[in-house]
Amino acid sequence: MIPGLPLSSTAFLTAMAMIAFAANSLLCRMALGGELIDAASFATIRVVTGGGFLTIIALPRWRKHGREKADLLAAAMLFLYMTFFSYAYLSLAAGTGALILFGAVQLTMFTAALRSGERFSPWSWSGLGLALLGLVYLVSPGLESPDLKGALLMAVAGIAWGIYSLRGRLAESALTATANSFLFSVPLIVAVSLFSFKNVQASPQGVGLAVASGVVASGLGYVVWFSALRGLTAARAATVQLSVPIIAAFGGVALLSENVTARLLIASAATLGGIWMVLSQRVKATDIR
Repeated sequence: MIPGLPLSSTAFLTAMAMIAFAANSLLCRMALGGELIDAASFATIRVVTGGGFLTIIALPRWRKHGREKADLLAAAMLFLYMTFFSYAYLSLAAGTGALILFGAVQLTMFTAALRSGERFSPWSWSGLGLALLGLVYLVSPGLESPDLKGALLMAVAGIAWGIYSLRGRLAESALTATANSFLFSVPLIVAVSLFSFKNVQASPQGVGLAVASGVVASGLGYVVWFSALRGLTAARAATVQLSVPIIAAFGGVALLSENVTARLLIASAATLGGIWMVLSQRVKATDIR
């Protein structure tokens, strides 16, 4: 782990962030899959409510110390991720979407890690391969040739999320950096919603799911993630996110009455075991700063 944040704190914050990310997948799946709300409205409500909530929390700090300069690149990446993620799930199965998303995240963050000087042992590469195989095995029953438009949208979402996470490692304050990114994303996401005004479809339940995604799973979840990133290298930050589809799958069992299958258990063991292999290795690298 990177010096400056205790190992136990990093592990706890990372676990909480992964749970929040999985919750986002479940909330999005429930809202869009059930046609309870349209994609643009879901993304807009998610950003606006998340930004509003974080602003209320950050205001005392801003009044006392002044508002930090916003990271416009991070805000742009957050906007791209939020928008493309929602639209991609209109035409992709959950498993296929997760595989494309986290594949793009892995590619983006590992490329940055290698360029920064991080080096990995054969054991770490084997762990990454095992984790990816576990994820592929988990979603393979529903895999089919994906819709090209949806696949491209999800790939862009994954690249944007990878860059957003890398920018988060540079933030001095997890709370204010996340609040700024949300606030600067609001005009962009509202413009998308206005452009799609004719397709608005928002039931009370769909709005409620979008608010929960914005305030809790996104707003608070991203603050926790930015805090965890202080103790993670880029490669480790990329690898731990492979746990999200597994957590989401078990969340589906608990919340959506889905079945626990042997495939789920085997895939979970492979993915989590692979993640452990990567995290157990000492990093021979310089950090991305």
